[in-house]
Amino acid sequence: MSPRILIVDDEPRMGALLEKSLSRDGHDVVALTNPAEALERLKAESFEALITDLRMPGLDGLEVLDRARRISPTTEVILMTAYATVETARDALKRGAVDYLIKPVSAESDLKPLLARLFADKTEAPSSSTAANPKPVSITSVGSLPRSNSPSMQAIYDKVDKIAQSSASVLLRGESGVGKEVLADLIQSRSPRADRPYVKINCGALPENLLESELFGHIKGSFTGAVSDRDGLFATADGGTVMLDEIGEVTPALQVKLLRVLQTGDYARVGDSRTLKCDVRVIAATNRNLERMIDSGDFRQDLYYRLNVVPVRIPPLRERSEDLDDLTAHFCRKFASGRDVTFDPESRQALQSYNWPGNIRELENAIEHALVFGDPSGIKVGDLPAAVQEFRALNENISAGDQVGKASLEEIEQRCLLTALEKTGGNRTRAAKLLGITRRTLGYRLRKYGLEAEVSQRFGNGVDANS
Repeated sequence: MSPRILIVDDEPRMGALLEKSLSRDGHDVVALTNPAEALERLKAESFEALITDLRMPGLDGLEVLDRARRISPTTEVILMTAYATVETARDALKRGAVDYLIKPVSAESDLKPLLARLFADKTEAPSSSTAANPKPVSITSVGSLPRSNSPSMQAIYDKVDKIAQSSASVLLRGESGVGKEVLADLIQSRSPRADRPYVKINCGALPENLLESELFGHIKGSFTGAVSDRDGLFATADGGTVMLDEIGEVTPALQVKLLRVLQTGDYARVGDSRTLKCDVRVIAATNRNLERMIDSGDFRQDLYYRLNVVPVRIPPLRERSEDLDDLTAHFCRKFASGRDVTFDPESRQALQSYNWPGNIRELENAIEHALVFGDPSGIKVGDLPAAVQEFRALNENISAGDQVGKASLEEIEQRCLLTALEKTGGNRTRAAKLLGITRRTLGYRLRKYGLEAEVSQRFGNGVDANS
């Protein structure tokens, strides 16, 4: 069955020409001139592709793109524009467009080859494992956050029920602020231990002696200040779950005691010679490179294997650009006290282009900062944190008004693709991350420009050994 295609262009003649040409090839095409009407149609019906003009009255193409991604994440969006700039093209791709076309658009030479490449790519046979395993119950939110639109996060959420049903230890890896604790909470909430005790501790927040006491308890007189016997978190959580955040901060001496409780369920309170038992599921989290710590002797390899039974890597926000709009809207609702919040185009672009080293936590702080210093009805770049403003200034190497011809724009993009691959030694996953696009989009654009042969000759077949 041919893909259904929705076209929105405020020039009726352009939409009619494209509709007529694509319909001759068997496509089911709907052409509209009103972007709001097109979005309503997208809500009511299923379309495989949306082709939208950039400059239109009411809603521009980037706003249509953003709303379409929220309404129908599986619909591929293609932008058309007579006002092409490198900045616009980069912004469109980072916000989820699969491609952009420079007007005047030819259905025969521009659009039809693009659609053929796009949907040939989408009809690749699914793996047998995917077909054999139905998805678990849908997760519509994660704690207080909206469910991610990122394919990498969706893959994690699709495994949550299986992880939760097990009693195996889980090791959550990822940079600070990516949501490791939120994911731990989700696993616990969907596990058979959901109605049992669930305790958390940040292992980097306490010195070794106090951390040991917090984890295992102590008896009266075991150290200065121990005025009575006290149970630790493992005793409190018996039958439930312990979440050990920043596990990489635990000292080697205490690692030995953690290994013991993971292996046998045995532990002893500080100052006590008696062995106690507990039944606890452990979820650990870290932003540290534990493998490197093992090599340096700072982390026990046997403890690593006990913790790493179910490893989960949570990608940073810069690899999950699909989530930025939903997270921004969520934090606006959280901090705006019911007021509507609007970002002007420059502030919106600044949020989209920033690399968010502090991840979701930094985004949350940035939105709160903007609402403290700005007017919710029109947040400006100057209302954003200094780090976001400075990053934007550093990346303004081409002014927004510079017009770029079709040939030079394509040449610039090809150079960017090849430069990213050179910097990563041909590793396509890392090259895509540098460019702020998905690996699939990188492959598609290499095919678009006929660069596959050159890339294969220079870098091999493109298989990532350590992506």
